[in-house]
Amino acid sequence: MSSSEKSGLLEGLDAYNAIIERLNLHKGIPYSHNWSAAADFLNLIIEHCLKYRPETVFECSSGLTTLMLARCCQMNNHGHVYSLENGSEYADKTRGYLAMYGLSNYATVIDAPLERYVINHREYQWYAMDGCPERHIDMLVIDGPPGFIQKHSRYPALPLLHEALAERCVLYMDDAAREDEREIVKMWQSEFSRIEHRYVATERGCSVLTINK
Repeated sequence: MSSSEKSGLLEGLDAYNAIIERLNLHKGIPYSHNWSAAADFLNLIIEHCLKYRPETVFECSSGLTTLMLARCCQMNNHGHVYSLENGSEYADKTRGYLAMYGLSNYATVIDAPLERYVINHREYQWYAMDGCPERHIDMLVIDGPPGFIQKHSRYPALPLLHEALAERCVLYMDDAAREDEREIVKMWQSEFSRIEHRYVATERGCSVLTINK
């Protein structure tokens, strides 16, 4: 590892440690170098959750974000996180961390294996929604399914969830610097005219969309 890589790694760890201190998560976090959201993306969604106190937070993919958003709901004494997870091992791991911190009342991890959907004459694999609650979604965080599964893997989120989104729901999509995610935003904008888009130059890029209905 080069000196610049080591420096970047240390800076990244410092950023995570600052979040751990802020949220008092000192018993450990479900962090994976290859899969977990970067600290700057986490800071964006934490700031939003603490400031705007959403009633219903909905996630595509569970893990570190679930734990931190659940802690924010606890700090707000308001709100609940619902997280779709297609991997049973990851779902159980996230539930374990929620239980360890006493946050199970603030977050629900929903077992949601990938299923076939046809949207605009194209076939996608996306989360089963049988276990989804009938709630108006105030904040939507998209960090899955993984991009290697298919082209435009995260596109189905907005077409499938649009009717459940509250007025002025705010959507955060990670990895937005990738070509696929840039194209997904354009697809959404062409399909849903009343959305506002802001790109944030985080480590992996973040698209923030406000839904006007």
